[in-house]
Amino acid sequence: MAPDATPQPTRILLVDDDPGITEHVGAFLERTGFAVTYAADGALALDLVARQPVDLIILDVLMPNLDGREALRRLRRSGNWTPVILLTRVSSPTERAVALDEGADDYLGKPFEPYELVARIRAVLRRSRAGAPSLAGAHRLRAGSLELDRQARRALLGGREVALTAKAIAVLEYLMLHPDEVLSRERLLDAVWGWDYPAATRAVDTRIAELRRALKDDAETPRFIETLIGQGYRFVANVEVGR
Repeated sequence: MAPDATPQPTRILLVDDDPGITEHVGAFLERTGFAVTYAADGALALDLVARQPVDLIILDVLMPNLDGREALRRLRRSGNWTPVILLTRVSSPTERAVALDEGADDYLGKPFEPYELVARIRAVLRRSRAGAPSLAGAHRLRAGSLELDRQARRALLGGREVALTAKAIAVLEYLMLHPDEVLSRERLLDAVWGWDYPAATRAVDTRIAELRRALKDDAETPRFIETLIGQGYRFVANVEVGR
């Protein structure tokens, strides 16, 4: 019997014009076990992807020749759904929402810890489906009887709209875009409120409580949102692209 083939490492394309990122972060990713190739701008990245497909792209937003956002738009217009993590220096919730609308699977604000980037890479790869649009690019998300209309900013349970505040909708959206991923209160606060917003982590707990009441979700036996003591929250239901 022939021996099993050696598993191939995950192929990462790191696109950034900052040598500090490509040298230090790239080396860290390689030590972690990824096979990393590099590009200094969006145009080079598109050329590389056309010639040699990869498993995931890490794409800086601000670059010469062709910036990350335009490169992402061109990828998606061509039908290429390779998972993409955007790197940005702007950390406002609005910036993040635009990134997701344009087809990014996740985003990470600079500066960042390499360990956090690795965690995001693994989470994105777990929920990606080969050749299919990501959850981030969907207008509707469905988890059992729960449906989230991201454009209309409303949630429906069993076909009936549930009353939720704007912040609760935003928290639900972020949870459903990151299913089965443990999300700390700090990360949710950063993603939904932004660190420049005068809110404490207690604001996250308040919105989670609002969601549970509206969705009739029991914290002891959750259908949707699980609490992990000392860690944060996790969306436990399977999430699909809605119609």
